Amino acid sequence: MNMSDERYEIQQTNQNVYQANETEGENFEREYEKGARNSSETGPELGKPKKGKKPYLKENHKRLLKRAAALALSGVLLGGAAGVSFVAVNRIAQDSSEAEKVVSSTPTLQTAADTKDGNIKGQSLDVSDIASATMPSIVSITNKSVQEVQNYFDMFGMGGQMQEQEVESAGSGIIVGQNDTELLIVTNNHVVENADTLSVAFVDNEVYEAAIKGTDADNDLAVVAVKLEEISDDTMSEIKAIQLGDSENLQVGEQVVAIGNALGYGQSVTTGIVSAVDRQLDEASCNLIQTDAAINPGNSGGALLNMQGQLVGINSAKLASTEVEGMGYAIPVSVAQPIMEDLMSRTTREKVSEDQASSIGIKGVDVDSETAETYGMPQGAYVAEVNEGSAAEKAGLKEGMIITKFDGTSVKSMSDLKAQLAYYAAGETVNLTVSVADNGEYQEKDLQITLDAADKTEETNSEQEGENSFQENFQGFQGDGLW
Repeated sequence: MNMSDERYEIQQTNQNVYQANETEGENFEREYEKGARNSSETGPELGKPKKGKKPYLKENHKRLLKRAAALALSGVLLGGAAGVSFVAVNRIAQDSSEAEKVVSSTPTLQTAADTKDGNIKGQSLDVSDIASATMPSIVSITNKSVQEVQNYFDMFGMGGQMQEQEVESAGSGIIVGQNDTELLIVTNNHVVENADTLSVAFVDNEVYEAAIKGTDADNDLAVVAVKLEEISDDTMSEIKAIQLGDSENLQVGEQVVAIGNALGYGQSVTTGIVSAVDRQLDEASCNLIQTDAAINPGNSGGALLNMQGQLVGINSAKLASTEVEGMGYAIPVSVAQPIMEDLMSRTTREKVSEDQASSIGIKGVDVDSETAETYGMPQGAYVAEVNEGSAAEKAGLKEGMIITKFDGTSVKSMSDLKAQLAYYAAGETVNLTVSVADNGEYQEKDLQITLDAADKTEETNSEQEGENSFQENFQGFQGDGLW
């Protein structure tokens, strides 16, 4: 048999297979319609073949394969290509869902470059896949604090005292790693500030106590820690650390996903686009990512993700008014990463007991952002009076200095200073950063101070005197005492 005869035979075989398939398909459809008409059952799914599939191919599978032998090679090649495509997509989903844990005494952050297969550049996942893969990395944070509120009668000038009231607020956090003893979670500073107690709820709804590891008020970032020994094995199997993406390569118009504890109701997912990059807000010390993905109260500290399921931003604020919609903001992960690494390396502190409470020994007032701008002063806690023989006097703290950092943590007000002191026991030595006026300019200076034991009765009695005398000389400042 020559080559032309072989080609003719293959063509004839292909034509016979096609005709056989067509005839059998017509026969099956006639039988199917006949059976459906004779059936006593009715319904939208009854007797209907699945969309995109021909039932007669299954019935005559073996016979058709034999008749189509001449086409086998091309079928194998096409099937192989489809198989490779499926495996590649499936591998991405597997990599996104596998737990990524960082275990070391010096914790590091998981980045896309650290994973061998992590995510293929340009390969976008479905929003539901992203939610499923990243929800185990997102937590809800509850902050409980005791605050002084004005008495009802005092509001109307009828006298009365300030009353203490427990206040509860909600936020979000992101699991970023762990060390030998703690699970580490990043959130916003304003989510955890002034907290008396913090609790964290994981994806399995189990709740655990948390402690502040470090804060950065300037960049509105904080890291909190949960003791590993207190977390159940079941919870550990459900959670994982987030993978960091690259916020510097974000493009305007790129799709993003926001996940957080919106309004305190639990984790919710919203989606939108990157509306702008390098946005500057008055309250922020860094440029932010602007997105139209819904970011509501409670979303603060939650995740802004790219379409590969990687963290590109930490949701931080929402510009809300009746005239404005769709303007949410996130701290870029490229800005947050070095700050997070610093905070993760700090010593975790818990509030000290009353008998260990400490004091600096000053009376001071807030230098808020408006006052700072008006008078050309740095924002912080202005020292109005230094108590004689106090820790402040021994450390060289003087009236007119402005405390801007306490043990490396930014101080924006006397309230910030008090909140920090609550975690330090009497006798501890810490570093104070102060701004000192020098020929109309302020120079930074570091002081070492060994904290005194707090004497609430003495401090409370003298607080009002210092506050009044300071108010008489500096109108517009709001005085505050410290103990």
